[in-house]
Amino acid sequence: MQDLSPEAFSAAPASAAALDACLAQIAAVLPPEAVITDPLRTLVYGTDASLYRLIPRAVLRPRHEADVSVILAAARAHGAGVTFRAAGTSLSGQAITDQLLVQIGPAWGGAKVEDGGARVSVGPAMIGAQVNAILAPLGRRIGPDPASLDSAQVGGIAANNASGMCCGTAQNSYRTLAALRVMLADGGVLDTADPASRAAFAESHAALLEGLAALRAEVLADDALAARIRRKFAIKNTCGYSLNALVDFDDPIDILQHLMIGSEGTLGFMSRITYHTVADPRFKAAALALFPDIRAACEATIALKTQPVDAVELMDRLSLRAVENQPGMPENLAALPEGAAALLIETRAADAAALAARVAAVSETLADMRMIEPAAFTEDPQAIKQYWAVRKGAFPSVGAMRATGTAVIIEDVAVPIERLADATLELRALFSRHGYDDAIVFGHALEGNLHFVLTPDFAKAGAIEAYAAFMDDLAKLIVEGHDGSLKAEHGTGRNMAPFVEMEWGAQAYALMRRLKALFDPLGVLNPGVILNDDPQVHIRDIKAIPAADPHVDPCIECGFCEPVCPSRNYTLTPRQRIVGLRAIEALRRSGDNPERLRALESAYQHQAIDSCAIDSLCAKACPVGVDTGRMMKTLRARRWGKTGPRVAAWVGRNFAAVTWATRQGLGATDLLHRLIGTRAMSALTGGARKLSGGRIPLWTPAMPGAGRVAQPPAPSGDRPRVVYFPSCASRAMGPARGDAERDPLSAKVISLLGKAGYDVVYPPQLGQLCCGQPFESQGLMDEADRKGAELEAMLWRASREGRDPVVFDTSPCAFRALTGRKAEMTLYDLPDFLHDHVMPKLKLTKRAGTVALHQTCSTLKLGGQDKLAALAGACAERAVRPAGINCCGWSGDKGFTLPALNASALATLKDSLPEECVEGVSSSRTCEIGLSHHGGRPYRSIAYLLDRCAEPAPRP
Repeated sequence: MQDLSPEAFSAAPASAAALDACLAQIAAVLPPEAVITDPLRTLVYGTDASLYRLIPRAVLRPRHEADVSVILAAARAHGAGVTFRAAGTSLSGQAITDQLLVQIGPAWGGAKVEDGGARVSVGPAMIGAQVNAILAPLGRRIGPDPASLDSAQVGGIAANNASGMCCGTAQNSYRTLAALRVMLADGGVLDTADPASRAAFAESHAALLEGLAALRAEVLADDALAARIRRKFAIKNTCGYSLNALVDFDDPIDILQHLMIGSEGTLGFMSRITYHTVADPRFKAAALALFPDIRAACEATIALKTQPVDAVELMDRLSLRAVENQPGMPENLAALPEGAAALLIETRAADAAALAARVAAVSETLADMRMIEPAAFTEDPQAIKQYWAVRKGAFPSVGAMRATGTAVIIEDVAVPIERLADATLELRALFSRHGYDDAIVFGHALEGNLHFVLTPDFAKAGAIEAYAAFMDDLAKLIVEGHDGSLKAEHGTGRNMAPFVEMEWGAQAYALMRRLKALFDPLGVLNPGVILNDDPQVHIRDIKAIPAADPHVDPCIECGFCEPVCPSRNYTLTPRQRIVGLRAIEALRRSGDNPERLRALESAYQHQAIDSCAIDSLCAKACPVGVDTGRMMKTLRARRWGKTGPRVAAWVGRNFAAVTWATRQGLGATDLLHRLIGTRAMSALTGGARKLSGGRIPLWTPAMPGAGRVAQPPAPSGDRPRVVYFPSCASRAMGPARGDAERDPLSAKVISLLGKAGYDVVYPPQLGQLCCGQPFESQGLMDEADRKGAELEAMLWRASREGRDPVVFDTSPCAFRALTGRKAEMTLYDLPDFLHDHVMPKLKLTKRAGTVALHQTCSTLKLGGQDKLAALAGACAERAVRPAGINCCGWSGDKGFTLPALNASALATLKDSLPEECVEGVSSSRTCEIGLSHHGGRPYRSIAYLLDRCAEPAPRP
């Protein structure tokens, strides 16, 4: 059996010359945009959610398996290390490298449901929550449920064998794996779902499969070793390789595919993963049970282990204190005594009767426990959501409250459940001994799995040495004291690589080295991860987190923001914008390397500032509420200097004229389109835009024609009144040429309000009014606020000092007015008012088959997405929301001036829509331009669809 020398497991990179030669070989095949070497993007991809930073020599974006094969061949030829990266939410440093980083992008997505939902085949770039959204109508989901499910990609979930709160050990990737398509370091491909592929692989890789069979036989011949492996995986364990594959499976191919799970990209690249799905019961009940101390909570957990529970989450007193004063938290948290603890208990069932029986059984068990008060279960979805907010809010709350510049480290360990209380109390004592008294402890108690959060300041003298001493003692506590797992679900990475042998012992560790040698004899796959002979690798390359901007200093670089960012596949994500800004500010303060500073600043202007959609959905996704869009507005404002505010003030004073000019320009463009046709118009405008260096706005067939404002009937005086504010976009922009709907949006809104029995009035000086959003998007806040105040004054007057409701027909305008209002007026976004006050007064007849639903970023921030969906559902047989489409990236004028942002954000839209879908609905005219263009069917305001289906309801 082949073995590797210790040197093969070092993290030493290939030489610069070797890396250059490797890149030259790769660049000869991959397109230029797939080989990234500029200083800004390599810097920002040097960060994952861990405490480490390594800047790659290049970031590679393969399009298909052939590209991956090219990369691996070049790596083998030149001794370069290759690290595969999915979402980069990993916590142990396994998704970074100083050699070649291979980013798995949108081309590697897609999900195919099989066997009526019993299985699902998924690309590695597919986000876990998106897969579950596809499976939800079938009452199924994938088994793994990490806290990062909304951002983690399936490739990373499987590569780390990530589990989660309800997953346990029975539903993780290892246990629910059905099939795998994998490429090995030598370029060989195996698809375990394909008998022909299995047969071909058995012939081409006979030595590998024979080696795996021999290792299995060796393990089974050693009763003590086999028993240890089984015992280690009886609890959660992601430390080292999945040695349980050697005792769980007979077929070497089955052993191979299960070894890939949890291998962190060190054994091969998984290009397709097929899961056995698990049931997702619809009926749920939860309780937040309070205990006088940790031991009482752990004793209850042991008793609950045999009961019908799906999740038992432990939180110590410091965890609860971190969230007790946040909005929406249970009132009794703040009154808990010192030393108290809580268990969040959830049980699920397929029907109400089964749920009631499960709740009764769990409640009976808890009745015998030492508790502060009896546990009360609730089935109210909002209350359950609040309980989970307590649990999920602990980690981000600590991150948000930490001192600027300090790191955030979240670790996880596991012990046999009967040792949970002792381990938790000993862990708290360990924190005190090493000066981490503010560390919090929480975790998946049912699995003996503890998480803890530290916030050390590594800029202080001796801080790194203190952390190293703590880690040494932690390893002794968990391994020697409790025979537990040093990594329960976060993966080994670099953080625990020095301790793998300590946990497993020399014999099992040698087995892991031999496995690595079988799969990757040249050591090109993710070198330094899992197996590393440097005993101090876990305290090297620790990243600095310097102060950069108060808006973003709380950022913990977790990456949860990235899936909602429209520029994520075009330029940078919110996390990357923050990483770049931190590096720039640090260089400015130090005065070191002015050449690098200039290079970063130059690239940052477009990559970060100009190409940001500033939709602030990142703040909604961020666990600490960081609003990167707000920061970008601030940076844009600095760029304008004194000129921008003067121009903005002129536009604001002459807004009616500017809107009129826009309308005339759109009308002239539409006329030219009618005269010369679509093909000639595309060629003419495309050529003009190219000659202008991108200064001329992009024209597409979805370009709106000139808008107009329909006049409402004179108020009758005996009906309720609504003040209707048509936005500047809906006033200036009419339907596109060729759209079957020719009426302006205002006509449809007036029609609907009239059918519902309302009189409609406009605010005075309508042509001059604007909510201020176009100015705010450019960072010109003074004029934005002036226009907002001007609009509010006119609405106050029109609404008879707040007696009449005000309706906005464009969601971004509604959002700005609602979040900035000072007067006591009732303001509505159009979908909200239509849902709450108009739809109940109408008789609706479903007239559409399948419609696409686009919820704007403002709709999402206002929480109106369910109402927009309900309106569409009332008019159509089916309303679909394409997975992965969030903000459309139009961003005010960016769809015209930076169309690549819109194109990137909507790149998957058309393919995500079912063929029978003939139209889409939204609530922002500018968003609808890009959606229509990239979706291949017209998108209109929800008012068009609702008016088409509505008649006045009979009235008593």
